[in-house]
Amino acid sequence: MPDTDNTPPLLTLRGLKRLHVGPVDLALSAGECVSVMGHSGAGKSVLLRMVADLDPHEGDAFLAGGACSGMPAPAWRRQVGYVPADAGWWAETVAPHFPPDFDFAVLLPAVGIEAAARDWPVARLSTGERQRLALLRAMRPAVRVLLLDEPTSGLDPSAVSRVEALLRAHLARGGGLLLVTHDARQATRLAQRHFVIEDGQLRPQTPTGAQTENP
Repeated sequence: MPDTDNTPPLLTLRGLKRLHVGPVDLALSAGECVSVMGHSGAGKSVLLRMVADLDPHEGDAFLAGGACSGMPAPAWRRQVGYVPADAGWWAETVAPHFPPDFDFAVLLPAVGIEAAARDWPVARLSTGERQRLALLRAMRPAVRVLLLDEPTSGLDPSAVSRVEALLRAHLARGGGLLLVTHDARQATRLAQRHFVIEDGQLRPQTPTGAQTENP
């Protein structure tokens, strides 16, 4: 659960603005998931890319009080991990995309992928396998906030449950999640607060289907 004392927010957005999106102000507590919904083209991915400091924008973001504008981009992105809907792959096989100490034998089966996939060509992976591996790739120990763009859109219910278990573990460790999803049921399962992007503005909402607990 999010912090309830007087500790500063884990992530604070102040006046973020790019293209048709913003200005956006938001505070995310440690242990909290915030969901963001909206129609195609509303600016959900634009918002995540601003928070990840991948595109030029107005305003600033703060991680536990430290300004994004005050640190080198690699230092920010070591702590704020962005997982796009279609992640990039730069090597032919899976293993080079992960650090040398990554525990494939434990972590791949945790998301329903056999450990042998570490040696597979990336071209062999299904869309769902790529989604899960991209998430694992982003969940480095130093990452405090995950920015997720439709992280389970191509997955079956069993795989969705496995991924959500990993995300809950991240929250339990005091991490934060900014979750873009089209699935109102997933938003209800994971998030404590819900927003929709309309006319470039982030507005509070109750997701449709909030009473439904199962995928």
